[in-house]
Amino acid sequence: MKQVIRLFICILIPVAIGAVSGFFTSAGVQGWYKTLVKPSFNPPNWLFAPVWTTLYIMMGIACYLVWKSSKAESEKRQALTLYGIQLVLNFFWSIIFFYLEQPGWAFVEIIFLWIFILLTILSFRKISIAAAWLLVPYICWVSFASLLNFYIWKLN
Repeated sequence: MKQVIRLFICILIPVAIGAVSGFFTSAGVQGWYKTLVKPSFNPPNWLFAPVWTTLYIMMGIACYLVWKSSKAESEKRQALTLYGIQLVLNFFWSIIFFYLEQPGWAFVEIIFLWIFILLTILSFRKISIAAAWLLVPYICWVSFASLLNFYIWKLN
């Protein structure tokens, strides 16, 4: 039962952070974002919520695999610290882009996010290869989001 609670907590944290950042996102999507010129490869708005929800669940499972690992506590602490940093950066990107309406600064921030996701993957890999692989779709999506962010910034 203890492991189920840990798994639930690990999934709940990124999903909750995503839900709160979604609050800032939804206000921007309904207003300012609709007025922007977007590149031809911009996906439809309805796609973002299910993709992010799936990614947040995968992030939570990856976190759980690291947390429950029998590896040294110092190694897990380092990995989970990197995980926490990237989660904070993930949260603030939505605020910068959608709430503050600053795609240029959001682009700078998403570069830092991408770097910390990569560092998290590399750190998780030392503890659990499965945990590292669970974050690969996330870094791929953030890579795409970075490109999208850059083009929106340049087109506007």
